[in-house]
Amino acid sequence: MANQATVRDGTPGLMGNGSPEGRLVGGIAEFGNDIATLVELQAKLFMIDLKECLSKLLVPLALAAGGLLFLVGAVPVALLGVAALVAAALKIGTGWAMLLTGGVFLVLAAIVIVVAARRIGPGLSTFRRSSEEFARNLSWVRTVLLYSGRSVPQRRI
Repeated sequence: MANQATVRDGTPGLMGNGSPEGRLVGGIAEFGNDIATLVELQAKLFMIDLKECLSKLLVPLALAAGGLLFLVGAVPVALLGVAALVAAALKIGTGWAMLLTGGVFLVLAAIVIVVAARRIGPGLSTFRRSSEEFARNLSWVRTVLLYSGRSVPQRRI
């Protein structure tokens, strides 16, 4: 009773470690510390996965960017030159030669983009580790919240 009266008065420091209130405060503090540790570890794992992902994606993204820059900058000029040569060699109209040349270069550009895209996909799989660990951590938090405050049956020998 005395413990309850002092707790109601709000006098600090009167909750003993063995009292229910002390165990509750200690449990909440421990749970909060566990959550903070999980968040910190999850962030570290995410950063490791991000570095690994970026290292795997660097070459494919550089290839894709280089391929796109080539298409945007050099292709129109090259296509016109090739079309003029095709028109002279095949003795066809300049328009038909331009269409034929443009079609061939579009197919080549598509091949470069498909090869780069196939290498990008596996690079994103590195975040699987972070997402699995995050799911396990959430499951643990849910379990702790679900069963907190319930008495655990004691084993009898």
